Amino acid sequence: MTFEELHLDSELLAAIEHLGFKKPTPIQEAAIPVMLERQDVLAGAATGTGKTAAFVLPALQFLLDEPRPAKHPRVLILSPTRELAFQTHKVIKQLGHFCEIPSTIITGGFNYAEQVQKLKAPCDILTATPGRLTKLMAEEALNLSDVEMVIIDEADRMLDMGQGPTVLSLLEAIPEDFQAGLFSATLSGSGVRKFAEDILDNAEEIQINPPNQQSEKVEQYIYLANDKEHKQQLLLELLKDDSCQSAVVFSNKKDKAVEITDWLRSQDVNADVLHGDFIQAVRLEKMNKFKSGRIKILVATDVAARGLDMTHITHVINFDIPLRGDIYIHRIGRTGRGHNVGVAMSLCERHEIQNLQRIEYHLNQKLPHAKIKGLEPNFSIKDALKKQAKNAKKSKKTKKKKAKK
Repeated sequence: MTFEELHLDSELLAAIEHLGFKKPTPIQEAAIPVMLERQDVLAGAATGTGKTAAFVLPALQFLLDEPRPAKHPRVLILSPTRELAFQTHKVIKQLGHFCEIPSTIITGGFNYAEQVQKLKAPCDILTATPGRLTKLMAEEALNLSDVEMVIIDEADRMLDMGQGPTVLSLLEAIPEDFQAGLFSATLSGSGVRKFAEDILDNAEEIQINPPNQQSEKVEQYIYLANDKEHKQQLLLELLKDDSCQSAVVFSNKKDKAVEITDWLRSQDVNADVLHGDFIQAVRLEKMNKFKSGRIKILVATDVAARGLDMTHITHVINFDIPLRGDIYIHRIGRTGRGHNVGVAMSLCERHEIQNLQRIEYHLNQKLPHAKIKGLEPNFSIKDALKKQAKNAKKSKKTKKKKAKK
């Protein structure tokens, strides 16, 4: 299928050609025709598969098909994080480059009064995070009465962040019926489906790349690490490899991310840190430096796992093994984007083996192991599990003896 076969207007096709898109991705090919028919959609697709354009294009086409003056937004796109909201807004601007369709973005981290003023201008598409939007609604600074289409992006992430009730209360403020699309990296579990039932009406379900099938364009490896110092040396060697042109290093906690960044800088590595405590302007500055190549290594918490949409990232390294399989998939989805192949490597200490097993269960496969000459681990997964089982058995016996006394 070609984009021309999707019956998009010439302005959109010109923008698509300008961006260098050759043909629709599977999620775009499946979702766009359904949305153009004004039907609700429940869509699941792995990160890096073109989900954003899959809902932005039909939203723009709808506004081109049914133009009318509107002071208030006609299309509402809700994103769980500021980073993702800005990425979505960027795609709207890119695909709407040849259209006269005004769009606005509203998120936390910016001057509230300026955003209130911004909403007084005509706006057809509003991209927002639920928290800031709720505050604007509470103070009657925003009117959603003209909304005809609602997009919920990264619904699984929204639920993880506890935003579900906030989103539902926002949608209750829309007086008329609206078309809705709910997009998510995974549709597994009852949470997303229950969320969808509350929002969608007779939705067409689309599943591209089930959640346990991560991108085939990402090579994945596990490196066993004896301790933190061993991990640091492994990380340094991986980052110094000639193939590593640009990398995101993930940590589970903010303090650890800062610590890793400081250590890398002490080793003359061009690195910076990104976590949720930075104001939005600082986050954008760091991401722009990373994108332009002024920063080679970005050490991040999962606040960056969904907002970084950059095709130049060659490597993702999990300094900490993530706690869940879906988080792992989101992280490694930062590489291997577009037509590029990426590499994802995870450093695993003994105490993280259970997390690794949880990820492999989620993926329904064992991840391959690799070693660096001179930095081989002093244990194997099999031996570590045997030792853990032996220690657990010993601890159980000790507890029984104490209980008898």
